[in-house]
Amino acid sequence: MAAHISTLSLPRLLVAAKNASLHARWQAVAHSAVRYSTVPVPQEKHVWVDVGKSEGADSSNLSFPQTFDKILIANRGEIACRVMKTCRMMGIQTVAVHSDVDASAVHVKMADQAVCVGPAPTNQSYLNMDAIMEAVRSTGAQAVHPGYGFLSENKEFARRLAAEGVAFIGPDTHAIQAMGDKIESKLIAKAAQVNTIPGFDGVVETVEDAVRIALDIGYPVMIKASAGGGGKGMRIAWNEEETRDGFRFSTQEAASSFGDSRLLIEKFIDNPRHIEIQVLADKHGNALWLNERECSIQRRNQKVVEEAPSTFLDADTRRAMGEQAVLLAQAVQYSSAGTVEFLVDSHKNFYFLEMNTRLQVEHPITELITGLDLVQQMIRVAKGYPLLHKQEDIPINGWAIESRVYAEDPYKSFGLPSIGRLSQYQEPLNLSNVRVDSGISEGSDISIYYDPMISKLVTYGATRAEALSKMEDALDNYVIRGVTHNIPLLREIITHPRFISGDISTNFLPEVYPDGFKGHQLTAGGQRELLASAAALHVSAQLRAQTFLGTLRVSASSQERRRWDLCVELGGERHPVVVSRTGQTYTVEVGGESLVVSGEWDLASPLLPLKINNTPRMLQCLSRTASGDICLQYLGTSFKVRVLSPLAAELSSFMPEKVPEDTSSILRSPMPGSVVAVSVKPGDTVAEGQEICVIEAMKMQNSMTAAKTGKVKSVHCKAGETVGEGDLLVELE
Repeated sequence: MAAHISTLSLPRLLVAAKNASLHARWQAVAHSAVRYSTVPVPQEKHVWVDVGKSEGADSSNLSFPQTFDKILIANRGEIACRVMKTCRMMGIQTVAVHSDVDASAVHVKMADQAVCVGPAPTNQSYLNMDAIMEAVRSTGAQAVHPGYGFLSENKEFARRLAAEGVAFIGPDTHAIQAMGDKIESKLIAKAAQVNTIPGFDGVVETVEDAVRIALDIGYPVMIKASAGGGGKGMRIAWNEEETRDGFRFSTQEAASSFGDSRLLIEKFIDNPRHIEIQVLADKHGNALWLNERECSIQRRNQKVVEEAPSTFLDADTRRAMGEQAVLLAQAVQYSSAGTVEFLVDSHKNFYFLEMNTRLQVEHPITELITGLDLVQQMIRVAKGYPLLHKQEDIPINGWAIESRVYAEDPYKSFGLPSIGRLSQYQEPLNLSNVRVDSGISEGSDISIYYDPMISKLVTYGATRAEALSKMEDALDNYVIRGVTHNIPLLREIITHPRFISGDISTNFLPEVYPDGFKGHQLTAGGQRELLASAAALHVSAQLRAQTFLGTLRVSASSQERRRWDLCVELGGERHPVVVSRTGQTYTVEVGGESLVVSGEWDLASPLLPLKINNTPRMLQCLSRTASGDICLQYLGTSFKVRVLSPLAAELSSFMPEKVPEDTSSILRSPMPGSVVAVSVKPGDTVAEGQEICVIEAMKMQNSMTAAKTGKVKSVHCKAGETVGEGDLLVELE
């Protein structure tokens, strides 16, 4: 496919964004000056803008070392935007690549030039090396930053760039190959005196080999792809059956995600912590470790919440892990930013897991506690500059926490992908010490083709408690409409007593929520707060509906009404409520207690800041109807309530209720995706728990199983088809 180039001048952007939302227009033209680095560097003055610089800051008065004139970012979304921000501050022009469905994406608008490299599927666009190489040639880019994922750890891509004299902003091909292959990297780690996990040092060829090796190592075992990362192609097996299933799924996911189906098997360290070390090395033999990141909160081997530093490590263990990480980097002559991942047991024994030869998703928390801009450092190293800092210069200043905000349904396996259009989107950037790395804006589409990440929400504080408090506020102030998101899960994690105390492991989610995530569980006090808020909101909306231009619509109506008797339904239960009003303050009698609820009651705003008995609460009104149905987001979780008059509540009891669908005889898709395989046909007899079909979403494969034993009545899907959430797949008699 021929590459299509567009040069995004300011006048063209303003015309293109004429009818866009205010936020989208700002994203298209604003010069971002978000603080990524605050460490002063004597040799290079004004390395980064200081705290308090606003968006639109003029970077013309900043001086930087000469690196590249133009960099192409071979990625999309938030990481492409993140790289562009640093390039802009360094005075470097940027080139975006995009698929046809991403033509209006934020990273395309931010770039100085944009090149379409193919249709939506990743193997035809963002993994299309030929198209991206042509984009490099046609735009005259001198260097390529790959971000993470896609081609970031592809040695062939780095080799092709080097052959054309284009700098790859990352390590050389030798390091990518050595560390990208988990089998080879483990052998190198052993030779470098790095602690490694016991396992099979070779490629697992067949499922029978997998079963034999697993028995030799001893269950449980980890089956994982030799190439790539990000939790794809990884399965834990506790017995032979799970080994066979794990081999099949890991092989398919590895081939789909990385084009390499090779697997390895090693001992699974039960109940470990996942702690990684950020390293930074140059082409002159200098290497540093930039402290650790705690990444133990995971689902399906993918990280959800990260923090730096870790609550678990002492100074000696931190130093030992850092020194081993540097030894590994030096063993492969590594030059760039990279991450060495370890599993750490309860006795602080640590074992090498893998090395990611790229910028890590969670790099912002390292930037905040060290003050270093890792993207800038990568660009400097790629140009050949030596590191500016020594190991003793690297600090741990404060605490940083990152929550990965995904378009996912957290009530399904802790997060199955959701698609849709962001009908309303508002980041909590009005709060101090909050950073949001995103690549979307209001009106953006979340599709089945790419990772469902909405943003990385990062908070910083002088202490962990301060950073956690900031994160709680940021999640409450984050407005996302149009897609299902995982903010309910994120908020529950960071406020859970085990997380607050630091008692975590990679098993945190299944241990804390053994029956799956159910949302915030209301206490008696929390339920009263929710009921009181809903009642006060209902009365406030009624009063507003009675006025026009500040006066009552019907002058004969009483202007002195101060009391309302209501009935609020929540979770199938009815609660009598009495509301009285004084100005903007409501006193609500519910459950034998009196609560005072006050606020500005701006019903046009997505945020509803209230004080309940003088305790600040940030609620969100997700929906509200004239019939009294209200959906409120309270403490991160959405709750549906109905506010009725006593008479309406009495009459509603005579209304027939909708009978829930019998889901035991049908199988519906729990998420949008594509059908990889269908294992049954009409007339087949299936057992409870037997695999019916496999659905792939965002490169992750999910086995759909029968809810009961029965005979297949009909099959409504076939391999290769795209299905939506809730689509009927199979019926049983």
